[in-house]
Amino acid sequence: MKTLSLLFICLLPFLLTGQNFSAKTGTTADQVIQSIIKMTGSAIIPNTVDVIKEGDSSTPVVGIATCMFATMDVLKQAVSKGCNLIVTHEPVYYNHLDETSGLQNDPVYLEKKKYINDHHLVVWRFHDYIHSIKPDGILSGMIVKLGWKNYAVADQPNQFVFPETTLKGLLENLKKTFPKNSFYVVGNPDMKVKNVWLAEGAPGSGLHTYLLEKADADVVITGEAQQWETYEYTRDAVLQGRNKAVIFLGHINSEEAGMDYCADWLKTFIKDIPVTFIECGPSYWSY
Repeated sequence: MKTLSLLFICLLPFLLTGQNFSAKTGTTADQVIQSIIKMTGSAIIPNTVDVIKEGDSSTPVVGIATCMFATMDVLKQAVSKGCNLIVTHEPVYYNHLDETSGLQNDPVYLEKKKYINDHHLVVWRFHDYIHSIKPDGILSGMIVKLGWKNYAVADQPNQFVFPETTLKGLLENLKKTFPKNSFYVVGNPDMKVKNVWLAEGAPGSGLHTYLLEKADADVVITGEAQQWETYEYTRDAVLQGRNKAVIFLGHINSEEAGMDYCADWLKTFIKDIPVTFIECGPSYWSY
């Protein structure tokens, strides 16, 4: 443990200048990743997106950074903090499978790839496996951020029952959690609200409508959807006089706390390598 700490201190100047890591034997990226997968308790997931996106799996790991998206800013912060294994929840290169065949001459892609390679980073996606944790790791982090643990339904971890309020009242509470962000909302602001379902990320309009159909669902809170799908279904439901609403927090707002939770979870079994969460924040602003 002391040896690894000393190695980290000695390597820090090289990390900050983008030089190569020591060739001395240490815990490799692959060993860390396999340990994380094992600790999720999940069976092996076939065709998973949870693979190394960039970097050498044999790289000795001196620091771990968890994040929602491995943005340029996140990568630079990781280097400044001495982290060379980036555990990201979402894709690195702008599509679900990180397919880059159409980006080979794209300057944005090339600069990002060069930065990762020049600093000898290993970028691993942690999506399918963290969602497979019981309970879901991303959902667990969101419940902590929202402060909703005491309202969760025992056998439905993404269902919450609150003292009766209005849709506007619910939004006012969400605004306290996300003060810098705006939301898209479909529904009557004065409607009575008790039963709320959380569908973080972008699970698709099929799940949104499935939840909205439920008699015990007043509001579905989610990340994002194509605007001609869930938006229009909910609008028709409201126009028919149904007590239904949907709140779109934005994809990052609805999941990023899960990767903060992930960093704390990793620290429970990774004792000899520093672990830190780096926030990427929303990707757009409202005018």
